[in-house]
Amino acid sequence: MDRQDSFEDFIKGLEEPGLVNWADMPTYNTVMALAAGVGLILVALAIREFVQRAAGHEVVINTNGYAAGFAVTGIIQFVTGLHMTLTWPLAAGGFAFDNIIFGETTLAFGTLLLIAAFFMWKKGDELAGAPSPLVAAAHTTKPISIFVGGLGLALFAITLAGLVYQLYTAPPQEPISGFFAPWPMFEAIFLSALFFIVGLGAFLFPIAVYRTSGGKAEAQGGGLWTAIIWLWIVGGVIFGLFGVLNFYSHIGFIVNTQ
Repeated sequence: MDRQDSFEDFIKGLEEPGLVNWADMPTYNTVMALAAGVGLILVALAIREFVQRAAGHEVVINTNGYAAGFAVTGIIQFVTGLHMTLTWPLAAGGFAFDNIIFGETTLAFGTLLLIAAFFMWKKGDELAGAPSPLVAAAHTTKPISIFVGGLGLALFAITLAGLVYQLYTAPPQEPISGFFAPWPMFEAIFLSALFFIVGLGAFLFPIAVYRTSGGKAEAQGGGLWTAIIWLWIVGGVIFGLFGVLNFYSHIGFIVNTQ
């Protein structure tokens, strides 16, 4: 198979005009990944403020700011995720599985963010002003937390599929990422580990919510909340940076293969 053999290949990728008919395969998981990463970070920061209040710190929870942030990232993910889920644009290029992996998970996360944005806009100040904001928030999110936990299990399944089938390998025509084309397990491990990190936070979320709603984790927020916060911050930063990288590498891929 072709491979990148020089630094110029690494930066520019290999040219092979006509390899992909991009008119039949619109690709926008660049902005999807960026919005997902930022959305995860915003959720983690919001949780941290509630946990800090529970620990007795004087923290002003910026409900309107989070509502705006959730709305921006949620709209991007909902629209792109819905289109990818319903139309399967990546199937034309032989990547049908990516429509499930990226489209359906993005649609689910975008929907959750939009609901959270609406709630924070309408009821955020009331929630932040409650005697125990963390407990009040946990009571509110109990029903939806079950779906979040289910998404965590789905991300575990995606993790396993990525490893078993060695998915996500970029072709050598794609700059930077394509350098690892001869070693398909590299990107499989990288992205599968990333999905696992985010999925673990989602899986722990309903457990933390139900414990907190029962008053068991109010005083310090509990170790579960700390774990969730860091899992989503780390996962969000990596997802966001991966999306930023793809803005360059995917443009190069298109230029090399159109």
